[in-house]
Amino acid sequence: MSRIVEYTCIICPSGCLLRVEAEENRVVKVEGAGCPRGVEYAKQEFSDPMRIVFTVVRVRNGELPTVSVKTTRPIPKNKVFNLMKMLASIELEAPVEIGEIIVGDAYGAEVVATRRVGRREPVAG
Repeated sequence: MSRIVEYTCIICPSGCLLRVEAEENRVVKVEGAGCPRGVEYAKQEFSDPMRIVFTVVRVRNGELPTVSVKTTRPIPKNKVFNLMKMLASIELEAPVEIGEIIVGDAYGAEVVATRRVGRREPVAG
């Protein structure tokens, strides 16, 4: 029995509406893609959806209370919640540098800082 699934392509700004026809969990046809990259995106999204994760991690004694972080590559979509939960439990000590590895193995990717957070100067009394 054939199954139809629709996705909006996120590869480029065109946002093509993709229709994927699948039989027995295997893609047999992709319609609506404006380019070959859209076809590949639809196949990937159907069989093994992946996401790059962007979020923040708390920073102790920093000029800012948090630092922005991201995964260095996409991770399985069904692992995003687990990663977010893990990152919510982390508190770094300032300073934090751009590119600093926050988590070394997060479902096949590293989590790195995407900005610098300097150490907060003590308030003179």
